Amino acid sequence: MIEASNVTYRVGKKALFEDVNIKFTEGNCYGLIGANGAGKSTFLKILSGDLETSKGEIIITPGQRMSVLEQDHFKYDDQTVLDTVIGGNQRLFEIMKEKDAIYAKEDFSDEDGIRASELEGEFAEMNGWEAESDAATLLNGLGIDTALHYSVMKDLNGSEKVKVLLARALFGNPDILLLDEPTNHLDLDAIEWLEEFLINFENTVIVVSHDRYFLNKVCTQTADIDYGKIQLYAGNYDFWYESSQLLIRQMKEANKKKEEKIKELQEFISRFSANASKSKQATSRKRALEKIQLDEIKPSSRKYPYIDFRPDREIGNEVLIVEDICLKGEDGTQLLDHISFTMGHDDKIAFVGSNEQAKTALFKILMGEIEPDSGTYKWGVTTSQAYFPKDNTKEFNNDYTITEWLMGYSPVKDVTYVRGFLGRMLFPGEDGVKKVKVLSGGEKVRCLLSKMMISGANCLIFDEPTNHLDMESISSLNEGVMKFKGVVLFACHDHQFTQTSANRIIEILPDGTMIDKITTYDEYLANDEMARKRTVYKAQIEDDEN
Repeated sequence: MIEASNVTYRVGKKALFEDVNIKFTEGNCYGLIGANGAGKSTFLKILSGDLETSKGEIIITPGQRMSVLEQDHFKYDDQTVLDTVIGGNQRLFEIMKEKDAIYAKEDFSDEDGIRASELEGEFAEMNGWEAESDAATLLNGLGIDTALHYSVMKDLNGSEKVKVLLARALFGNPDILLLDEPTNHLDLDAIEWLEEFLINFENTVIVVSHDRYFLNKVCTQTADIDYGKIQLYAGNYDFWYESSQLLIRQMKEANKKKEEKIKELQEFISRFSANASKSKQATSRKRALEKIQLDEIKPSSRKYPYIDFRPDREIGNEVLIVEDICLKGEDGTQLLDHISFTMGHDDKIAFVGSNEQAKTALFKILMGEIEPDSGTYKWGVTTSQAYFPKDNTKEFNNDYTITEWLMGYSPVKDVTYVRGFLGRMLFPGEDGVKKVKVLSGGEKVRCLLSKMMISGANCLIFDEPTNHLDMESISSLNEGVMKFKGVVLFACHDHQFTQTSANRIIEILPDGTMIDKITTYDEYLANDEMARKRTVYKAQIEDDEN
């Protein structure tokens, strides 16, 4: 159990949290939600002890071990993958290292023997003999190949490091588990594995995530941060949304009835206050009027951008033809192997699969940024494209203000026109003078979405657009893509976004080949034939390694 008791946390004069009281108990998974800037990550740091409260205290059941998903991807660069994971249980890791040091001594003394015996006893009590196999199970479940388990962390790519740090947090059955955006940079298979792990986890979990489907799958309780307070709701994200909306409706209806009663009493008092025979009744109604208090309905701090992609021209029947595209990566790996498909004018295609490089490479080829090793592609004459890249570093490496930056892409060179698009994306007038190079990750994403909206393109290509966005922006983008009258090609780790936006699924397999099906994402995952193909492919890889 972990509890916040009368917790206040101030940043300067501003109170981010004010007298927060909340208890997180064993056997529950809590989804910590709130608008960008509400303090979700800050609250996790307060719970973990990384930040001190301005007032109040954090109470943890004595003897319980807490584990936190760390965000520094370079912290363990000099350690092996297995050591990094096992180090998630610090005491167990210390025992292992001390044992190894004692057994490595040439002059092994009686004292060393006694100490080694004590360590062995504690080691056995902590299931230390299963540590390496348990760590390997976690790594394999998250998609880290066995061949990498003894590699040094600095030799892993960014996505692999994220998975190892997640395995570190999960290792050793911690009593309290704090996870800040655990699905970021995970492929869909790893997310599905994590969902099952947390569903079966019997201790306390507190998780921050912008993935609505993930929260709905794993959470038994929802803790909503709004205006410095935390309100606890039983149930998952959807249940919280329905409950919070119902509460607001009920308060509005109650206020409406109170307002009608107030009006009725005021009319009576106004009409009969000067009437001697009715004066007692008028006085009685004045007292009743004074007792009526309207419920304060405080507006939420959540803000939803208005995302509306409107194509300047209708798309024709010929959209995109891709024929036999092949591409090898810099390391010689076959990223794309004879990729061929024809896109229809009603298609919204989700590209899925564990090979992130392959999907990004295909999008770059289709946008003319890189050349394939072989094969061709052809866009229809009626098409126009707008592209959302996964890496937007180059886009914002300049000294433009937001308004100047977007003006460069606008067909209408008018400041008012451009600021209209920025206003829809939650950039008020004064924000227009901010330099683009100092924007946060979420602000940069909203700028890119403004650029795509202002382009009037009828073909949209998105490479992981939900990264860095808050829940409200993801919901708005999801709705904008669903309503869009053109065609869409996208890769996205958000399950709900993929399920509701796509009517066709193309999976790029690890060997660079593809599976192409006209179906929804959930139907695709449930398809036995697809599952068999993936299982057969994995078995072939394992046979090759052996």
